[in-house]
Amino acid sequence: MFKLIVIILLVAVIVQMALGLKAMYRKDSNKDVMARALTWRVGLSISLFLLLLLGIRLGWITPN
Repeated sequence: MFKLIVIILLVAVIVQMALGLKAMYRKDSNKDVMARALTWRVGLSISLFLLLLLGIRLGWITPN
């Protein structure tokens, strides 16, 4: 279950990166769309990092 959550968060980060890139390359783009996509990406990345730290701390995953 833990690995599934990590994979879903990684896919969400990649999707948000793609949406930010698409908004950046549009000529008639609204800057709010790009800023929102990049804000979500940063938030998801921080959440993923904290989740991994929690998983290590609780013993759900073991670092090599």
